[in-house]
Amino acid sequence: MMGQLTVDSSKTLQARIKADPAFAEALLREATDMFLNGEAEASRLLLRDVVNATVGFEQIATATNRPSKSVHRMLSARGNPTMESLSAVFSAIRKVLNVSFETHTIHQV
Repeated sequence: MMGQLTVDSSKTLQARIKADPAFAEALLREATDMFLNGEAEASRLLLRDVVNATVGFEQIATATNRPSKSVHRMLSARGNPTMESLSAVFSAIRKVLNVSFETHTIHQV
């Protein structure tokens, strides 16, 4: 019997984010949309992947004036960051990816 081939999806995602700036930007946009639409946990986890592959936790820790371990917890499934901390995370990643945010509201019928 042959051994089962497994792929670590996290490593695949990290490699894609690093290699494809447009993909990284799309994930950051998705994390932002998720957050603004009340999906805080999913947003933090996606943001964690983007941070991991772009800015890195040390740079985020410096930008938020928090220890790296605190940033790891903040962007975990059970994280509970303040708005100020989360804003600093989004700002640092936005600067690295050289993107800006523009929000639009859509009225639902």
